[in-house]
Amino acid sequence: MSDNDANWKFTEDLVIESEILAEARALSRELGIDTISPATGAQCAVVAAVSGARQIIEVGTGVGVSGLCLLAGAPGAHLTSIDTEVDHQQHARTHFTQAQVSANRVRLITGDAGDVLPRMNENSYDVVFVDADPLSVIEYVEHGLRLARPRGIVLVPHVLWRGRVANPAQRDEIATGFRTLLREISTSSAVVSAVSPVGDGLLQIIKLGD
Repeated sequence: MSDNDANWKFTEDLVIESEILAEARALSRELGIDTISPATGAQCAVVAAVSGARQIIEVGTGVGVSGLCLLAGAPGAHLTSIDTEVDHQQHARTHFTQAQVSANRVRLITGDAGDVLPRMNENSYDVVFVDADPLSVIEYVEHGLRLARPRGIVLVPHVLWRGRVANPAQRDEIATGFRTLLREISTSSAVVSAVSPVGDGLLQIIKLGD
């Protein structure tokens, strides 16, 4: 095992998740949902806490893993979450209820994010979390930056896509899309950004402005 692999494993194993979050993660595996890793979830919780988030929007509800992580860091926040799978969202609502997140703090929208996001109010969210169709990630991030408040943050997991993005020989559509996104964000003067290698990679984008 390389030093990098050992560091990655140590970081993941260090995270202690709640019983409800562990159950949600197990159900994700059962349903074939590629959710964020424990260490990625912990980092998202830290970001939500540091930002003092009051309004969070999430693209990709799954069964609630990422939502639980974000709300763990911002226990007073309101979460709006979008997903195409109503059955997954029903599981997510159960997990939020079990975690004692009041129903009036969670708004679940069933639909395609490409149709829903244009209807959401711009400059309205402290944290935008994008974890849905990777083939549409550039479009979703563009919407996310519009929806984020000035000094708000957009979080994009899986940006290293199973180690493929760092390898220029990997030319599949998903790896190329993430590579393009990272290149465009890194050269933008409208944001400050960083990529953490935690999990499968976590892109963190802060929208500049007053």
